[in-house]
Amino acid sequence: MRPPVLDPLFAPVSTLPGIGPKIAKLVSALVGSQPDRDATVADLLFHLPHSLIDRRHRPGIAYSENGDIVTLDVIVGRHMAPPGSSRAPYRISAHDDTGEITFVFFHPRRDWLEKTFPEGARRIVSGKVEWFHDRPQMVHPDYALAPEEAAEMPAVEPVYPLTAGLASKTLQKAVRAAVGRIPRLPEWLNDAYLHQTGWPDFAEALKTVHAPTERQDLDPDSPYLRRLAYDELLASQLALAMVRAHMRTLGGIARRPTGDLQRAVISALPFQLTDSQVGAIEEINEDLARPVRMLRLLQGDVGAGKTVVALAALAQVIETGAQGALMAPTEILARQHYASLAPLCDKAGIRLALMTGKDTQKERRARQAQIDAGEIDLVVGTHALFQGTVTFRNLGLVVVDEQHRFGVHQRLALSEKGQGVDVLVMTATPIPRTLVLTCFGDMDVSRLTGKPAGRKPIATVSVSLDRLEEIISRVGAAIAEGQKVYWVCPLVEESEKIDLAAVEDRHRVLEQVFRQKVSLVHGRMTAAEKDAAMGDFKSGTTRVLVATTVIEVGVDVPDATIIVIEHAERFGLAQLHQLRGRVGRSDKTSSCVLLYKGPLGETAGARLNIMRETNDGFLIAEEDLKLRGGGEILGTRQSGTPGFRIARAEDHADLMEVARDDARLILETDPDLTSPRGTALRCLLYLFGRDAAIRLLRAG
Repeated sequence: MRPPVLDPLFAPVSTLPGIGPKIAKLVSALVGSQPDRDATVADLLFHLPHSLIDRRHRPGIAYSENGDIVTLDVIVGRHMAPPGSSRAPYRISAHDDTGEITFVFFHPRRDWLEKTFPEGARRIVSGKVEWFHDRPQMVHPDYALAPEEAAEMPAVEPVYPLTAGLASKTLQKAVRAAVGRIPRLPEWLNDAYLHQTGWPDFAEALKTVHAPTERQDLDPDSPYLRRLAYDELLASQLALAMVRAHMRTLGGIARRPTGDLQRAVISALPFQLTDSQVGAIEEINEDLARPVRMLRLLQGDVGAGKTVVALAALAQVIETGAQGALMAPTEILARQHYASLAPLCDKAGIRLALMTGKDTQKERRARQAQIDAGEIDLVVGTHALFQGTVTFRNLGLVVVDEQHRFGVHQRLALSEKGQGVDVLVMTATPIPRTLVLTCFGDMDVSRLTGKPAGRKPIATVSVSLDRLEEIISRVGAAIAEGQKVYWVCPLVEESEKIDLAAVEDRHRVLEQVFRQKVSLVHGRMTAAEKDAAMGDFKSGTTRVLVATTVIEVGVDVPDATIIVIEHAERFGLAQLHQLRGRVGRSDKTSSCVLLYKGPLGETAGARLNIMRETNDGFLIAEEDLKLRGGGEILGTRQSGTPGFRIARAEDHADLMEVARDDARLILETDPDLTSPRGTALRCLLYLFGRDAAIRLLRAG
């Protein structure tokens, strides 16, 4: 189905010069859009440079500033090889009309140096100049060429993100070859918009970004990057709109029960619903009553009570004789959901089951037989289970917890599990409006803004790591009073490069100081080990849990009142807010201690200030978008917008709205994408990996 014009861009990267099987694996890991397949030429083309090196700067030796990358026209002087087995560097002197410089090499091949730098010869040398004891030197120059070879050195060199074992020159050579394969593509933007923006066509934009001539070419606001960002956003919005249209055409089932089961669930609660919970339940009930499939995002701040709203929705569907499923991203969370739902389901008469990867084949078969027979109303498990072989007798509603691991492809897969299945997606990560548009443009949105009655704000303080012993002493006093404490560390084992306290070392130290057992949870433990540690902490067998960020989402220990986050300056705002939300889940006063290592950079300082000033996750999400970019907010990447390789929420928010409106207009006028522009748009969807939406056209 892919348009043949795109074939050169979907060839594997191993077809490019200099990319053998070993390098292809490195390149695929770096640029591949899908981890289970080799990267394509298109993947490489969407791996954009983050900066450039301008080798046109030729100030002369004496006028080269410390730290500058310069190109020098020099006469090679004396070679100064280190004596015998000495580990001293190999040095070569050189000069021009303005002064002298030393080229420095560690562990070089002497024959290569003598060939590259013949004494008395003229050489064009480019690299970073460093002044040492008032003398300039250049360690391992990037280029050293004879004058007749100087044209081989790029005047302006793009700088790409790299991975260990992949040389920048290898990647640059492959990218140049990839750029040469960009075909002439049909234009998918309408003429009026292209004229209004003054943007180049897609191919020119991509070629310019890979061969920039000025720094401005790589600016997010440059016409080249804005064109590419818009194309990516349009592909996304078009795919989302097509998914929504498809789910609408499949038709839903109007579910209009008496509401008795939902009322039974609500009356079984040990607390009153907040106004926003009541409002969200009403919105969901209205969706379910329509003969159209529900596709709704339930956004709630940490501890806002999303699970209760989800159970109320499930009860409404179960009362009509259908079944429900709740999908969690991890086994820990699936078990936790099961434990918190069990007493409520028991009181309301809902038959609940848990399915996990730990179930034996015999247990799975028995559970599946019960589901097929309609003896189970609600199944809780992980995403992986539901994407596999699990079948339902009459699946009516799927609740997906933690949306960012659940994309358009998975939403489509769910529609095959039953007739007119409604979908409710929950997130504990407050998401700014621009990101809601980007990732959930196909969904209606409900927001939970309040917190259950009796919850108190969490007191947040930031403390220098210089006062670590004082904090440990205070934690000791707190656990002596019967309090429970989380202690979060950012790494699993010591890294030589980053001076961070490893979680295992911190665990050992705290056990020694407190003279009692301390629980430990990190990502490299087995599920059974994590469950046992969490169980000890929850039951009170241990009073302290040392953990990495595996406890970030959903872990629920209501009587935990203190969380210490070590090296808080290393975390993003959204992650800090998620971690803080592990406490403050009861009517007891709770505290969050942000331990930081100074001096703080401007961004890290701003983050800690925001954390001290507010507990409002939606406000924090907006601030985080300004400080870090969208990737941090949805927890998928350190920066950039999740699911996107070019568009960035913080730079291209205005284009998101335009792309969404354009996508709607396109489908109104050309729902099957059969017009000439529609054919071009099919190319766009394939290019940006949104071709699942094209399969819907064939299915529809």
